Amino acid sequence: MYTLIIANKNYSSWSLRAWLALRAGGIAFKEQKVGLFTDEFARALEKVSPAGLVPVLLDGDFAVWDSLAICEYAAERNPQAQLWPADPRARARARSLAAQMHSGFTQLRNVLPMNVEAHLAGIDISEAQQDISRIQAIWQDTRAEFGAGGPFLFGRFGIVDAFYAPVVSRFVTYGVPVVGSVREYMDAVLALPAMQEWTKEARAEANFVPEDEPYRTQR
Repeated sequence: MYTLIIANKNYSSWSLRAWLALRAGGIAFKEQKVGLFTDEFARALEKVSPAGLVPVLLDGDFAVWDSLAICEYAAERNPQAQLWPADPRARARARSLAAQMHSGFTQLRNVLPMNVEAHLAGIDISEAQQDISRIQAIWQDTRAEFGAGGPFLFGRFGIVDAFYAPVVSRFVTYGVPVVGSVREYMDAVLALPAMQEWTKEARAEANFVPEDEPYRTQR
């Protein structure tokens, strides 16, 4: 069985991506959580990953780090999970969108850090509006072109949805206005049993790090 090393569920968006892909994909794994900004964090990761960041997937004594690499590895090793679309064009588009989320939307990350248990609808999010608008357009256009057959971006749940799930959480936390197909897509992500499990456990975490701390998680 795999072991997935993650950080605090309230804050670690990169951990959520890998965790959600595996859990919603029906791939069995053991979870090992290490607290951000603690001595335990460095000790736990120095043994398995030269990057020293989360998430890390352990397959026996073999380690895979970086959330996108973890998801790719899981998809290749578990084809029954169908984490990428079967159609080559749809699969290429899904990979493009996951990679865009993986490397882009810097203003969104800076202005709207993930904070599952908080309600921060009153803060100014205007600096991230360009990213917010672009992401909503991605969701609308992708659902229209590829979403037949299910409520997710490519119909059935996949890696690309796991990569945008933290954005869904951010939109809820910061009260980002959404309507129509964007709202429907968010509702589908939030209704996933795996997403509900993560959200419940994030809210239950007793020891939150200060909100102004930098995130020591990787892509």
